[in-house]
Amino acid sequence: MNRLYLLVVFCLPSTLFAQTAYLLRPDRVFDGETMHEGWVVRVKGDKIEAAGPPSSVSASGADVSIVDLKGATLLPGLIEGHSHLLLHPYNETPWDDQVLKEARSLRVARATVHAQKTLLAGFTTVRDLGTEGADYDDVGLKQAINQGIIPGPRMIVVTRALIATGSYAPKGFSADIDIPQGAEEADGHDVLIQAVRRQIGKGADAIKIYADYRWGLMAEARPTYTVDEIKLIVEVAKSSGRAVVAHASTAEGMRRAILGGCETVEHGDAGTPDIFALMKQHGTALCPTLAAGDAVSQYRGWKKGQDPEPVRIREKRVTFKQALDAGVTICAGGDVGVFSHGDNARELSMMVDYGMKPLDVLRSATSVNADVFHLADRGRVKAGLLADLVVVEGDPTKTIADLRRVQAVMKGGIFYKQ
Repeated sequence: MNRLYLLVVFCLPSTLFAQTAYLLRPDRVFDGETMHEGWVVRVKGDKIEAAGPPSSVSASGADVSIVDLKGATLLPGLIEGHSHLLLHPYNETPWDDQVLKEARSLRVARATVHAQKTLLAGFTTVRDLGTEGADYDDVGLKQAINQGIIPGPRMIVVTRALIATGSYAPKGFSADIDIPQGAEEADGHDVLIQAVRRQIGKGADAIKIYADYRWGLMAEARPTYTVDEIKLIVEVAKSSGRAVVAHASTAEGMRRAILGGCETVEHGDAGTPDIFALMKQHGTALCPTLAAGDAVSQYRGWKKGQDPEPVRIREKRVTFKQALDAGVTICAGGDVGVFSHGDNARELSMMVDYGMKPLDVLRSATSVNADVFHLADRGRVKAGLLADLVVVEGDPTKTIADLRRVQAVMKGGIFYKQ
């Protein structure tokens, strides 16, 4: 048997690796639910062939390469629950300017780099929740990754997302001017049905709606779609086997999204104990995006670690704890794009800082996200599932920041980093 020393591999054809088997020997394996000391994992082709104690996993075979990973933890490939690969940090370019002034060709070129950084950070799947004015370019990005043209994570895409008329455009322009939107405007029965079907036809894996937003001259966050409109969107999407996810930061916007049948609520900043109890009752998951609010506050001048926490941050700590206390299912997703791609683990560290146990955070970023997003082929280290794996130095159940110490990344049985 050969002992393997790997270099970084960028998107080599999978056929080169189709018959290669690896026996991965880390100090410990987190299987998506539980940590196991001394486990090994055998990979054949693009699947996990076996995982367990060394006595239960064969190391034999002429094609088996042993990879020793001393001092390391092996986990399922991490799943980013809220990303925007076609955005870049707002302290580099404001959102309005990205939508209005950056060519889509420029945005796609930048997104290819974002995809690579995300993968090398150990996130082998992303749920990308809107192109933010770049039409259906997430579909092409996903195809380029799937075809091996560029390296990147597996993508769940929602294309343009749906907004109520007048609610999600760049602000501050004359009412006489029609401004390009950040998503697709659609209202009312027939138009909503057509918009949902159009986005599905163009390649959407799920439908995203904005259940509230800062709209109108007062720029206050208010509910947009009615419960009946949301129910209609959900009905049409579900008929094609697709889920609906909702941006909602107000209590009423969250309530409408929950009662309308959305599977996840994104942000949930102004949730209340009653709203979180309703989420628990309906099985609606929360993707809290802690890192986005943290980043925006710093862009606005907050010196983290020096200045007192802004009201927005203190309130988010409270509502996140209320969601935990209510037993709401928590997805891991940071709204990456507001801050730098490749820094996805920032959200996971903040989830611990805001009161979640490290083991529960690891579950959120793996098996929980896989279950909530209907990804039965990943999110766990288990025979028969995709060989999407990440290896980090140390033990993230003790020090969550160890997730940043990425030693190796495998997607579909191919090492992209080692």
